[in-house]
Amino acid sequence: MNRINKIFKEKKNNILSIYYTAGYPGLGDTVAIAAALEKAGADMLEIGFPYSDPVADGPVIQASSKLSLDQGMDLNLLFEQLKELRKTVTIPVLLMGYVNPVLQYGVERFCKACAEVGVDGCIVPDLPMVEYEEFYKDVFLKYGLSNIFLVTPQTSVERIRKIDSLSNGFIYLLSSSATTGQNLQVSDTTEAYFSRIADLKLTNPTMIGFGISSKETFDKACKYANGGIIGTAFVKAIEAGNLEENIEAFMTKFTS
Repeated sequence: MNRINKIFKEKKNNILSIYYTAGYPGLGDTVAIAAALEKAGADMLEIGFPYSDPVADGPVIQASSKLSLDQGMDLNLLFEQLKELRKTVTIPVLLMGYVNPVLQYGVERFCKACAEVGVDGCIVPDLPMVEYEEFYKDVFLKYGLSNIFLVTPQTSVERIRKIDSLSNGFIYLLSSSATTGQNLQVSDTTEAYFSRIADLKLTNPTMIGFGISSKETFDKACKYANGGIIGTAFVKAIEAGNLEENIEAFMTKFTS
């Protein structure tokens, strides 16, 4: 059983996943942040590999990606850094980014590198489902990687069922169709969307992301899914000052 399946089997609810950008704020901070987050109570991590045209990211994560790229981050360096990951980190770790860098790196080479450094899964929002199924699914499975699909309020039931059949980790529910960094507003419409997903009784667990920035919004997400994913708020929290102190202070708001 991989680490993603294991965490959902053991905890089931209130799973806290944190996203951050590799190589930000300092180029060499990637593994240190992962270790500090696990120490502070994170259940799962999503490490973003930066890309110059991040269509799903809001301004905060875009800025972190630009700085990371300017400092020299790329997939070669990221995998070199992640060779140290499993010396200090035991929780599930996913890589999140866009398909172009993966294609340039080579899909099989990318998956092999993920497996070698202990990455458990990937989130590639602009990888078309049909292409994944036809060309890449077997490669992901060969290296034991979970591919995480995103669902929006506009996703049809037919597509959600198909996503569920292709998934082997969890399904990422976007709280809205906006980019990252918007506040989670649980309106009647949003509540109906989350309830509609719950009523489908999918075989895979679900996590809600985009717009979770506080304990209140995290708790709202956990009412409708197995847990919540925090990105923009965490990236903001580490942009200046003492990294370890900032991480501890940020995580205390969610774990105390």
